[in-house]
Parts: sequence; C-alpha cells; structure tokens
Amino acid sequence: MTTRRSPRLDKKQIVETALRLLNEVGLDGLTLRAIAKELSVQAPALYWHFQGKQELLDEMATEMFRRMLARARIAPDATWQERLLAGGRDLRAALLGYRDGAKVFSGSRFTGTEHAAQLEETLGALARAGFTLPQAVRAATTISLFTLGFVTEEQGVEPVPGERRDGYDVEERAARLAGFPLAASAGADLFQNYDEGFEEGLHLVVAGIAARYGAG
Repeated sequence: MTTRRSPRLDKKQIVETALRLLNEVGLDGLTLRAIAKELSVQAPALYWHFQGKQELLDEMATEMFRRMLARARIAPDATWQERLLAGGRDLRAALLGYRDGAKVFSGSRFTGTEHAAQLEETLGALARAGFTLPQAVRAATTISLFTLGFVTEEQGVEPVPGERRDGYDVEERAARLAGFPLAASAGADLFQNYDEGFEEGLHLVVAGIAARYGAG
C-alpha cells in the first residue's frame, strides 16, 4: 500500500494562498486551519513555517510591500514633496488590493529588508532638502500613518472597491441626523469619494510638514 504524501510546502506558497484567501474571507476568517484546507494539508504542516497567525501576517505584509515596490515608479530626481505624495499613493493602492489590507499591514513587522532601500532614498531626499534626520523620520512616518488610518476607515465602509457595507447609506444618514445640519451634510464627504478625500488629505499633510519644518 502506498502512503500518499502532501506536496512540499514553502513559505511563498503559503503566503500567496493566504493573500488570495484574504480577499474571500477577510482577516477575521483567515485562520491557519482555513489556509491549510485550501492547500489540502493538515494545519500542523503550516507550523513548520509559522508559529502562529501573527508570524504569517508579518510575512503577508512583507509580501504586500514587495509587490508595491515592484510597481512603484518614483523618479530619481523627484522632490521630497513628490516622493512623499507618491509613497502615500503607492501604499494606499497596495492596501486596497486586499480585503482588510490596512488591518493586515498595520502593526506588522517586516521580515525582510526591502523596505530599507526605499526608506533610505526617502530620508536622503528629505535630508538634502534641509530636514534633520529626526524631522525626516517624522515626515515619512506621518505620511505612512495617515495612509494606514485613511485606508482602515475606507475599508471599514468599502471592504473592497465597489462593495459597500450596510449602514453607510449617505442619504439615510442625513435623514437620521436632520437635527444636526452640518453633521448631516458631512456624510457626503466622510463616506464616499475616497479618491478625492485621500488626495486632498495627503496634500494637507505634505503642506503641514513644509510649514512645520520651514521646508520649501
């Protein structure tokens, strides 16, 4: 009698499966058991590579960032403003590529060093513009944190582009808050037109960095 063996697994295969499954079930439904079932193996087989879900999320976030870098196109002579704007846009696009992408990314620890090259270039551009290193770090991280926060809220309303959660009907909200006319009208800007809202917010952050640090 021949014993049937499971195909050999590697981290890349597991992570690719996890990212694909993430779009179907979301972060709450993404368990090691569900991933193992998708790969036709027993859950313990995954523990050879990941001690728990957080280790897997760290690797997933790292792969998301790798894919973002592969698509990023920032001109070598870009100004510090252009570099920060492009970085925010690239990160948002990467996060929106996955259901709950911002939640996966937030708080995760990169397992590789690919991010260091981009960070080095960004900090270098800021330093050449007159920023001190602490100021450059604060500027770069503020863009990242704004983007993460924005997309987290965006995906809370629209888990993936074109899909809208129940309870976020702008007209129904306006009718419910009729006694608060400004708050009622704000829903049109709070819960739709996310592309425009992100772009405006990103420019506000960059302008604030310039004003705070006296950078031109």
